[in-house]
Amino acid sequence: MVVPEQRNVGFAKKVAAIIFTLFFAATRVFISTSLAEDGAITTKQSATLWKAGVAKVVITPEKSVWLAGYGSRRAPDGKLHDLWMKALALEDQNGHRAVLITSDFQGVPREMSDLVFEQVKLKHGLDRSQIMFTFSHNHCGPRLGNDLVDYYPVDAEQVQLVAEYTSLMVKRTVDLVGQSLANLAPATLSLGEGRATFAVNRRNNREADVPSMIERGIPFVGPVDHSVPVLKVTRPDGTLEAILFGYACHPTTLSFLTWCGDYPGFAQLELEQSHPGSTAMFVNTCGGDQNPLPRRSVELCQRYGHMLAVGVEEALAQPLTPVTTGLRTAFEIVDLSYLKTVTREELDVFAKDNNAIRARWAARLLKQLDDGEVFSTSYPYPVHAWRLGKEMLVIGQGAETVVDYAIRFKGEFGPGTWVCGYVDDMISYIPSRRVWDEGGYEGGSNLYEYGRPALRWSGDVEDRIAQSVKKLVKQVRD
Repeated sequence: MVVPEQRNVGFAKKVAAIIFTLFFAATRVFISTSLAEDGAITTKQSATLWKAGVAKVVITPEKSVWLAGYGSRRAPDGKLHDLWMKALALEDQNGHRAVLITSDFQGVPREMSDLVFEQVKLKHGLDRSQIMFTFSHNHCGPRLGNDLVDYYPVDAEQVQLVAEYTSLMVKRTVDLVGQSLANLAPATLSLGEGRATFAVNRRNNREADVPSMIERGIPFVGPVDHSVPVLKVTRPDGTLEAILFGYACHPTTLSFLTWCGDYPGFAQLELEQSHPGSTAMFVNTCGGDQNPLPRRSVELCQRYGHMLAVGVEEALAQPLTPVTTGLRTAFEIVDLSYLKTVTREELDVFAKDNNAIRARWAARLLKQLDDGEVFSTSYPYPVHAWRLGKEMLVIGQGAETVVDYAIRFKGEFGPGTWVCGYVDDMISYIPSRRVWDEGGYEGGSNLYEYGRPALRWSGDVEDRIAQSVKKLVKQVRD
């Protein structure tokens, strides 16, 4: 015989079992439905685990530092718009950090960037692998340190002004990195790509012929990279924090004496005006043999800046790929060999050359030999690889890389690969094997313009760089 109390206990247990079963089933249905409706739920949740911090600072000189990039006295006569240096700091869910610096500099010499890397390590704890110092190669920006030191006429006042400005920029860069790290806050990253078509391979299309080719509808020839890679940084409330974008082309639309960021400067200004409160950041991908053509007018410069901004907006208007969390960085120095170091006998001849740049170069190197210096047979070349989630790979290479490097590495490593030249050190042109074989300005005997103790690179520079890139990519992907 079952007493009433026992019946009540049994009934309660049955009800509890039913409720538990229904709850468990409902939970399974909810999870299954959510995953079915949004296969990227893990990706979406992972993407929100990023932190990003942005900072920027004006770098327009306040004194008459000469403009960089052309071998003459180029005292500034005014300002079209300010020059900027900007930083994007990233941190993944495990606290791994990296900072990308973009700038309107023509070229950052190793002697300057090494000081920045040393001080960033001391003050902010970032290793060399965790920071890329990029420069747009803007020819309406200021001189820095000993970059292209033989390119310019000797002027004692300029030596002092450039030294003072370079020291100030070292401090400003280190402070900028610190500000970007201090601004780290939750963010999502997403990836896209647009297109802009004003870059022309200058090796295969003579500048003088370009207007006629356009008028007659003759297509340009030679390899180009017209892609516009875009990284969008958004806060959890939907606020657009930063737009990082790239393009492979020399910022040499203008050659006048007015401070200006050339076409990348106009593109960044337009994007920031269209997206108030955001920071637009430009990286020159592999534009060593690419020019904006035709050129030499502010109107054309603004037009190219607008075309690039439109390419960015086209990418932003499309469905973007979320970048999952996870950050890995790798870095190494590769010794790039010279074909042959210059001899004293050759320098004696070059010192009497009608080419003023080559004569200054020879005289400076002769003094180094007199002081007992022995010329190195190679140059330390910086190579980076960063992996952001499973979707984005950033390859960073020093100096003026030709477009072949972007085409090669994007083909080898797949979608989401960014190949950035103009990183850490403005060394010289870095030819591919094809360009080296063809010779010409980017692949021939012009290393004296950059102060190197040789006239030409060895023919294996692409192979050496490619071996390093493959090794570093394997490290960050494994």
